[in-house]
Amino acid sequence: MSKRKNFSTKRMAILNTICSTDCHPSAKWVYNNLKEKYPDLSLGTVYRNISLFKEEGVVNAVANVNGEERIDGITEPHSHFICTKCGSIYDILNQELTALDSVLTDEGFHIESKSITYYGKCNKCS
Repeated sequence: MSKRKNFSTKRMAILNTICSTDCHPSAKWVYNNLKEKYPDLSLGTVYRNISLFKEEGVVNAVANVNGEERIDGITEPHSHFICTKCGSIYDILNQELTALDSVLTDEGFHIESKSITYYGKCNKCS
C-alpha cells in the first residue's frame, strides 16, 4: 500500500517538475532534477509517466532536440521557436496565429491539432 503512495508522489513530482519550468525539459532533465529528492526514482519511471501524461493530454511533446524528446507542460495551443545552435525552446504566444483557425473552420475544415515551429538562432546565439 505505501509503495502505491510513493509512486503517486513521484508521478506528481514528475508532472510538477515539467509544469513548473519553461525550458521544455527532456525526460533526463526531469530525472536529474528529481533524483536527489527521490533516490529510488528510475529514468524508466520518468519515461513511463511522461508517456502516460501525453496520453492523458496533460503535457505535449514539442520536438526532438539532439536526440531527446522535449516536453511542454502548457497544453493550450501555441507555437515554438527552437534554437538550432543551443537547442533552447521558446514559447510563442501569438493571437494572430489563432485567427487562421476561424478561417479554416468557416471553410468547413475540422482542426484536430496544429503545430507551428520556427527554427533558427535565438538572441543569445545569433
